[in-house]
Amino acid sequence: MQNTISIQIDRNIDDVFRLTHQHVAQWSIIVIEDEVIEEKPGGVGTTFRTVTEDHGKRMQFAGVVTRHEPPYVHAIHMTGEMFDIDAEYVFNESKGRTRVTQRANVTGKGIFRWIMLLFGWMMKRSHCKASELEMQSLKKFCETAA
Repeated sequence: MQNTISIQIDRNIDDVFRLTHQHVAQWSIIVIEDEVIEEKPGGVGTTFRTVTEDHGKRMQFAGVVTRHEPPYVHAIHMTGEMFDIDAEYVFNESKGRTRVTQRANVTGKGIFRWIMLLFGWMMKRSHCKASELEMQSLKKFCETAA
């Protein structure tokens, strides 16, 4: 299941880039923990652990940074029990404002893979709405954070 969403943030690109990937648990509505396990020079290969909570269900993911090109691109791969997530954030600045585009791909595992194939259209609609809320939360956080 793939999804792309974009939002305009009234803040410079360097701040938005930093706030987006260094403060995930502060702006995300589903990430409740985000901990760096091992930081690598240049960012790529940095490992982390993320805990999410959605509709009362907690999930843990092991993550790795797959692309890190400040302040323009930050991408990650997260591995979970039921599915894996590849997410890429692209940042573009224009006149002191920053457009953030998130591209995400969710790949189901085991029985969840079959559920996604059968009910993917319903899940995609829900995923798109959740992504929209996440981006609105990111915008609010970036525009108000010090």
